[in-house]
Amino acid sequence: MTPKKVIGILTWREGKRFAEPDYLSRLVKAGRELGAEVFLFSHQDVFAKDRKIRGFVPKVGGGWESAWHSWPQIVIDRYRRRVPEYMKLRHSNLFDFANSPFSKKWRVTELLANDARVKMWIPETYVYSPEKLKTMLRQYPILYVKPGNGTGGKSILKVSARGKRYELQGRDKRYARKNASLQRAEEVNKWVRKWVTEQRISNGNFLVQQGLNLELLPNRVTDIRLLIQKNEKGQWSVTGCGVRMGESGSSTSNLHGGGRAIPFHRLVTKRFGEERAQQILRECHHMAHQVAFVLEEKFGRMMEFGLDIGVDVDGKSWLIEVNPKPGREIFKQMKAMDLYAESISRPVQFAMHLIEEKEGNRIRLAK
Repeated sequence: MTPKKVIGILTWREGKRFAEPDYLSRLVKAGRELGAEVFLFSHQDVFAKDRKIRGFVPKVGGGWESAWHSWPQIVIDRYRRRVPEYMKLRHSNLFDFANSPFSKKWRVTELLANDARVKMWIPETYVYSPEKLKTMLRQYPILYVKPGNGTGGKSILKVSARGKRYELQGRDKRYARKNASLQRAEEVNKWVRKWVTEQRISNGNFLVQQGLNLELLPNRVTDIRLLIQKNEKGQWSVTGCGVRMGESGSSTSNLHGGGRAIPFHRLVTKRFGEERAQQILRECHHMAHQVAFVLEEKFGRMMEFGLDIGVDVDGKSWLIEVNPKPGREIFKQMKAMDLYAESISRPVQFAMHLIEEKEGNRIRLAK
């Protein structure tokens, strides 16, 4: 009988409390269904000298149970906190990882903005400074000020020039709405400086970005969340996408901030017509493949990316952000449960493909 493939999932835990418990539990179960042994572990579960690893799997009635597991043949990294213990483990040679370490948002934006294959999709973006904000306010009617290391739409501020006033809309670290209506650019600069100081995440920098008119519906910001993943053959393939529609008057479309998920075609076809909607979808797929190739060239082997794509009121596509450890709740919210299930199975299928590839190489070398 062929031994089971052993896949570890590196993640944060405290006691038996895990980050993303629902998703990770489904990932373990998907692995079982595919015939693999899959378990969660964190940095404190690795006993390198004894070549032992403590792994966690979901219990039947809920919660988690731990046991000693075989050393994983491949590890999927879902750790989202850059704590020193994680960084040390990540840069050790103890494991073969399915996905390479990634960089901060600003470095990624800078890299993409300087690559001829993808730069046409990147809005103008700089590290925030009061001088840069002043220059950008003169250039663009809409600006975004956002943390270079933030997630989930927190601490993002939208600055819009409306007539002789500036309207500021944002959500703070706790998703509370913050609004201001100011008359002069100097007042905006002062307000934004305070925002950046208060909203800063552990010494991270802030970015100031060319704003886009993404109100495909009146007074609602919309964007597209697209998931591209490696499949069971190790090839990049778009799993699916959906539109995130922000609350009325909100500065972002994030689902955490009260946004709603709707199918791509329902909104984009209604706004631009069937033929143009198909062109936009093809461009989004092309963008996702190009971005994945460029980033993999730079950072090494990757496994999946979530792309936030803005389609402006003229139908032009823009890359807003790339996430190397994306969520997939948009499919669940759209009730596209087949895509949701596929988005969970794919990381395990890719990890199994890598194990088979390694075994094949070993056999060839032994001959």
